[in-house]
Amino acid sequence: MARQQIKASCHSLCAVRLTYIRAGLREWRIMRVSYPLVAALSLSLASVACGAAANPSGEILAVMQNSVARWNRGDMAGFAHSYKNSPDILFIGRSVSHGYAQMLAAYRRHYANRAQMGRLSFSHLAVQPLDERFATVTGNYHLQRGKVGGGDADGYFLLVFEKTTRGWKIVRDDSTAVPWRGPCAAGH
Repeated sequence: MARQQIKASCHSLCAVRLTYIRAGLREWRIMRVSYPLVAALSLSLASVACGAAANPSGEILAVMQNSVARWNRGDMAGFAHSYKNSPDILFIGRSVSHGYAQMLAAYRRHYANRAQMGRLSFSHLAVQPLDERFATVTGNYHLQRGKVGGGDADGYFLLVFEKTTRGWKIVRDDSTAVPWRGPCAAGH
């Protein structure tokens, strides 16, 4: 859409330039100097505007950072705020669940207390915009927990974010736990 607007602007500028050419050499020389400047400015502004709208990485990473902070405070409801509150969301983990309520219930069941929640961190995050409304995020998670909480847990995930009226929200979560094999299994 921005390219069409720029193209239309360039066509308009060409029409104005022709008018100046007909009006006399003096005006044409002024327009000849101004036309490339106006075209360059238009393209620069359009590319800046399009780049800002097309790359939601910063906003999505902020959602991820906020979810980690809320989890680490023991705020399960705040953590779940990163997800779209809809019966249509899909969570794939130990099982497949549909809907915000089921997702939140599953989290509360599996992480019933602070020891089980542990301390969450993400690494290797990569945001891939799909279009103006959707993007994916891949990465690794690590839960640092004591023996009472179930021990450390690691895994990776693929999230699908949707741009909603309430900001970027997770609508698909495919998280896979990596089985812990102990220190002796390293390198085998």
